[in-house]
Amino acid sequence: MTFLAYLAFLLLLGVVAQWSAWRLKLPSILLLLVFGFALSQFTGTRIDDYLANESALLSLVGFFVAIILFEGGLTLKISELKEAGTPVFRLCTIAVVIAFGLTTVAARVSLGYHWQICALLGAILVVTGPTVVAPLLRLIKPRRKVASIVKWEGIVVDPIGAVLAVLVFIIIQQGGLQQGWDNAALAILKTVVIGVGIGWLLSKATEYLMAEHLIPDFLETMFFLALIGVAFAGSNALQHESGLLTVTVMGVALANQKRVSVRHILEFKENLRVLIISLLFLMLSGRIGLDELQAVWKKGLFFLALLILVVRPISVFLSNLGSEKTSFKEQLFLALLAPRGIVAAAVTSVFALEILHTAEHHPDNETYAALAAEAGELVPLVFIVIFGTVTFYGLLAAPLARRLGLSDGNPTGVLFAGANSWIRVVAKGLVAEGHQVLLLDTQYENIAAARLEGLRAVRANILSEYAEEEIDLSGLGHLVAATPNNEVNSLAAQEFQHHFGKAKVWQITPQDVDAHHSKAVANHMRGRFCFFGGPKLRDLGLLVAKGAVMKATQLTEKFTLDDFRKTHGDDALILFQSDEEKGLRPIMADAEDIEGPTTILSLVLEKEDPTPAG
Repeated sequence: MTFLAYLAFLLLLGVVAQWSAWRLKLPSILLLLVFGFALSQFTGTRIDDYLANESALLSLVGFFVAIILFEGGLTLKISELKEAGTPVFRLCTIAVVIAFGLTTVAARVSLGYHWQICALLGAILVVTGPTVVAPLLRLIKPRRKVASIVKWEGIVVDPIGAVLAVLVFIIIQQGGLQQGWDNAALAILKTVVIGVGIGWLLSKATEYLMAEHLIPDFLETMFFLALIGVAFAGSNALQHESGLLTVTVMGVALANQKRVSVRHILEFKENLRVLIISLLFLMLSGRIGLDELQAVWKKGLFFLALLILVVRPISVFLSNLGSEKTSFKEQLFLALLAPRGIVAAAVTSVFALEILHTAEHHPDNETYAALAAEAGELVPLVFIVIFGTVTFYGLLAAPLARRLGLSDGNPTGVLFAGANSWIRVVAKGLVAEGHQVLLLDTQYENIAAARLEGLRAVRANILSEYAEEEIDLSGLGHLVAATPNNEVNSLAAQEFQHHFGKAKVWQITPQDVDAHHSKAVANHMRGRFCFFGGPKLRDLGLLVAKGAVMKATQLTEKFTLDDFRKTHGDDALILFQSDEEKGLRPIMADAEDIEGPTTILSLVLEKEDPTPAG
């Protein structure tokens, strides 16, 4: 197989794995690992066959990981720490120390390795990682606070784990704790200074260049990729494994400055992340041989069980002991969510190779020879840990979060942009049927009226940073942009695509939709038009002004949409439908029919409905 054919096959497998995971509601990482391993076993082809040496592969993997951590840093807002700051700090400090110690002991008990290798493994496995956390969060959809804690821990702990691994490796190289402690402490200090210093300086330089418009739009993507590469490689050249800390700090600093927007950069990196994650897991899982797994799988499973059932729960509960910032349910969920990802695999490969090189340079040293033999088992062992933790947490986390009340599963509530009279009537009807709603409006009168009617309403512009970053959108699965301004509705639909997805952002059919003239808002910039038949703003307002109310009606084989129309005639506007399979959702404006059994929610003039829902 040629290298081009191999890459094409990897891309195809990546798409198939991601799509299958989406359809089956499984963690995509799980299928990527299986597909990558199967590819190498059935074809006998590995990425190593096309590269000169292992160092080239590890350098490529390191650069990909740097991109992922930079993108992860761009998602971290300091504002999230208002409610999540204390648990994040404890998980990234106290929990790391506890997990390091317990993992070292667990490795010694289950694997029987030398203490040096056990300590190195303990340092590497304190990480979780955005490569697996981000897909799991998409699957779980936890409450905002829990999501913030998990996201911050996953991104911040990665460079911490790499730094800790450097410390342990230096001690191994120096021949023991007493001999290597001074060098290790100096290495940590250099790593922190270089990582934080270079990351912050590069972020400020980038901020200035973007604020002064010194980077043309068409070069921004290339500029950031080059910047990540230079920052990562330059930091590592100055201090081993400091590059991950540098790119993380750079991403966080850029995300929290106020001079320029980095949204478009983040959107590109999010798309690139899916590609990178697919390639990384397919390539690295394909490097593991069946014979290597057979040699370690029994003790690997024992070690995995200790990590899941002992190490993680104890480290979480002990680190949050006495804290009032996290409830027992939140701590329990965090204790059962610690998947390992590509950073663990990459760092393991790097240090396993370094230990082998150290042993080669000291052929007469029996200790180094013994450590090298054990280091050779680290890569398949960590593969078992990654596969096992992703499988366990991926299958358990979502139902556990729902059981603990920390996730809405498949949220179907509605965020309304606007809070005028007809929206309030619709919202009250949805609430009466047990659905969540949130109204956003800039007019104080509308918000005050909504609150007096018992509705959850916030005075804010739908296009503000506050709306995207500060408001808790838990339980909400759709946006209905229904302000009097069609352009605002279109922009809102564009802005909230990244949160709800393209299929779940809607806007009221604009007045100019029938004209199709070139001066109207372009179709590709609009959201999906909602509500059966495409009623305009005035149609909805006039019907409510006549006294229309929201009513739920069950459509069946005996009582069809035609029967509903005969009952209500033109005095009804069908807005939503709801059923057990898909939950609540707006009806598309251009829908031709609504088939039962389903419940439709409509604005109708007060008259007796012979077939009420329920």
